[in-house]
Amino acid sequence: MIFVLSFTGLFVRLSYLMIGCSGYYGEQARALHERERSIKAARGRILDRNGVVLADNKTVCTISVIHSQVKDPETVIAMLCRELSLEEEYVRKRVEKVSAIERIRSNVEKETGDRIRDYNLAGVKVDEDFKRYYPYGELASKVLGFTGGDNQGIIGLEVAYDSVLEGEAGTILTVTDARGIELDAAGENRIEPVDGRDLTISMDLNIQKYATQLAYQAMETKQADSVSILVMNPQNGEMLAMVNVPEFDLNAPFTLQGIQAGSLSGQQEQDALNRMWRNGCINDTYEPGSTFKTVTAAAGLEAGVVHTSDTFHCPGYVMVEDRRIRCHKVSGHGSQDFVHATMNSCNPVFVTVGLRLGSDQYYAYFKKFGLLEKTGIDLPGEAATIMHQKENIGMVELATISFGQSFQITPIQLMTTVASFINGGRRVTPHFAMEASGAGEQAPEIYTYPVRDGIVSQETSETMKMMLEQVVENGGGKNAIVEGYRIGGKTATSQTLPRGSGRYISSFLGFAPADEPSIMALAIINNPQGVYYGGQIAAPVVRQLFENILPYMEEIEHKR
Repeated sequence: MIFVLSFTGLFVRLSYLMIGCSGYYGEQARALHERERSIKAARGRILDRNGVVLADNKTVCTISVIHSQVKDPETVIAMLCRELSLEEEYVRKRVEKVSAIERIRSNVEKETGDRIRDYNLAGVKVDEDFKRYYPYGELASKVLGFTGGDNQGIIGLEVAYDSVLEGEAGTILTVTDARGIELDAAGENRIEPVDGRDLTISMDLNIQKYATQLAYQAMETKQADSVSILVMNPQNGEMLAMVNVPEFDLNAPFTLQGIQAGSLSGQQEQDALNRMWRNGCINDTYEPGSTFKTVTAAAGLEAGVVHTSDTFHCPGYVMVEDRRIRCHKVSGHGSQDFVHATMNSCNPVFVTVGLRLGSDQYYAYFKKFGLLEKTGIDLPGEAATIMHQKENIGMVELATISFGQSFQITPIQLMTTVASFINGGRRVTPHFAMEASGAGEQAPEIYTYPVRDGIVSQETSETMKMMLEQVVENGGGKNAIVEGYRIGGKTATSQTLPRGSGRYISSFLGFAPADEPSIMALAIINNPQGVYYGGQIAAPVVRQLFENILPYMEEIEHKR
């Protein structure tokens, strides 16, 4: 009876294991005898608005060894040292390591990978892979960004749209015996990778190239620390160019320029890299100076505290409480209407307009115009406006804000805000991404962005365009005149903190055509040497830019 019961129990147990748990143990056996290697997906390309490839993929190889399959370790070690230019100690440690698979090196040139494969040495695996490649080197480096060792985005659009570009990795499954040796008869199973989608952006390669050329010329001529140029369509927020020189080589993003290798500590090197990668157009704030007078003018016109025909008297200064705030023209501008005060960029007049608004009303316009929120541009790390708290804005603070001092904003914030003053009162979202498309039949994903109406009235917008055109035609922006085109704009010269340091920021914000703007540009020159006035050194940069790209844009539009 004991024997029968024992046999019956054993039979039930075996039946349970063989039938009830067959799926589980089958998977365990398969996992034990299957070896898995990843197949990377091709990362989606980044293309400019005309289909020019700005970021592509280059075929490379990953070299690995499987310890249990290596039959002649000394030959394998010698070959890998020779072909990959590696130290023997490094290679030997990995070849002799008892593991399922050990990576020796990735991002190996395909020619080298093919040679290693031709040796046909047991246990050596050569898998084709992809490495990011940027055909134009440093062009738009701080916008495009770059990828890391595993092709993941690090900065710029590469990280902002990583989920779109990265794709899904595939897998190679091979069957081995109990000793870990691959069974040729069993073949291999492949789960094919799904390539990433291509990203088409609003940047125009030709406009980006020319803006970069002008930025480098300005930096060299004025011995400036850096130069930024932004080009945007004010009607829809499409960024046509964004330049931050000096740029860096996207194909060697971890190489510091002008710094000897090994001269910095680990943290110092990382800090230097972060500075090199930083996009000043969106990551950094600055005192905008007189370009911000456009905000004071728009708020004053909207509130009805100033009209174009209002007259003012400028003796060369204005007293606010116990502070004497000077005009850039020491002798003063005398009697002038508001249009001429804008043409002359007269500080006392704009202080007067700011004081008429009062801190509560002016602060309300900051909010309405969107100055106290980020623009929402599709790049990582956008900085916010650094503005006084409303309760801390006294008469003096209100006066200095009115002509663009004592607070800081980003260049992209200034451009986006002024765009709403000249496009009929719509706050657009600056952006690069236009659409994402795959290789299959899936319909492209078209990107859309928020637009907020009613920032200023149509009447205020028309008045702002008229006044800013006069700034270029007859005022301080004369150096931005382009023959055959109506140009509007505003100059600025601001002093960096601390005051008296002798360091200035020169800028010019321009748009064309003045009556119906389709393009606007902002040029910022940081710490120029010698002459530093925005109307003299920044306005000519925008003029040269417009002289070349306005006919180019007309030609493109004509072809369409």
